[in-house]
Amino acid sequence: MKNPDDSQSPRLEQPPLFETPADPAGQAPPSEAPSSSGCPRLRTANRQQIVFRTASLDELIPLDHPARIVWDYVEGLDLSPLYDRIKAVERAPGRAPIDPKILVALWLYATLEGIGSARQLDELCRTHDAFRWIACDVSTNYHTLSDFRTGHVELLDTLLTDNVAVLIAEGLVDLNRVAQDGMRVRASAGAASFRRRPTLEEAYAEAQAQVEALRDELDEDPGAENRRQKKARERAARERAQRIKEALERLPELEAKKKPEDRGKARCSTTDPTATVMKMADGGFRPAYNFQFSTATNSQVIVGVDVETTGSDAGQALPMVEQVEGDTRPLRAKC
Repeated sequence: MKNPDDSQSPRLEQPPLFETPADPAGQAPPSEAPSSSGCPRLRTANRQQIVFRTASLDELIPLDHPARIVWDYVEGLDLSPLYDRIKAVERAPGRAPIDPKILVALWLYATLEGIGSARQLDELCRTHDAFRWIACDVSTNYHTLSDFRTGHVELLDTLLTDNVAVLIAEGLVDLNRVAQDGMRVRASAGAASFRRRPTLEEAYAEAQAQVEALRDELDEDPGAENRRQKKARERAARERAQRIKEALERLPELEAKKKPEDRGKARCSTTDPTATVMKMADGGFRPAYNFQFSTATNSQVIVGVDVETTGSDAGQALPMVEQVEGDTRPLRAKC
């Protein structure tokens, strides 16, 4: 039965369940031109978005990355002299050291990238993918990296000799013509670190007193955490005293290069005792080292390296010739 009030009651307009393409919500009708004064739509950076990324260290660098070549090369080296020095063995006390292969690869790749600072290398091991791949989450610190570089000079020299031997045996390098040149490299010492003999002797006495005071304090303090901190301070004081001692030992060499009336003006650095103030390429004078390179001219392969503390290249040819001949004479005889 039809309700008589249906024809008279108003009908309420119900909103559509879905938006139709002809009339998208929030947009002007297609017939209207878009406003030129509106804000542009952009994909902006949202650094608060939480994203989980799953990737292994091996996926950080491509398969043809130079770091992989360096690692493959180091794995083929005979590093037994380094492993023989390790005192920590299985089923015995002692903290496990870093694998020497990692340290050699880190320094080799750093050299290829023009990096010579242990602190910078330590930072790259945490932030740079290639160095992280080589270190493979093995914790490093700048002190360990620096000690390894300075404590294995003979081994690194042997590796250089072996590399040249391989190149000579394969006919890739010949020593018929060798060029030599020097390059001055800025030392990690400031001009203010250079002191004369009276100041060095006074500083050495103060450093020794500080080392003894810290050592006595370390023995009396039973706290483990404080002991670690004080041990680090004691080591820093001991190293500073050692550098000052080395500066005093080198001072006679610097005094001998001056005129008799100016020998009292000779100064040596307490930061880097072996550094010498040299005239640089820009005409200025700064603490530096004089690196000597011998290169086979046909292949541009460096066959000899030496570091001098004098600012002149005069008289450097003969020692370099003797070094190259001494390193390669038995190798060339075999070839």
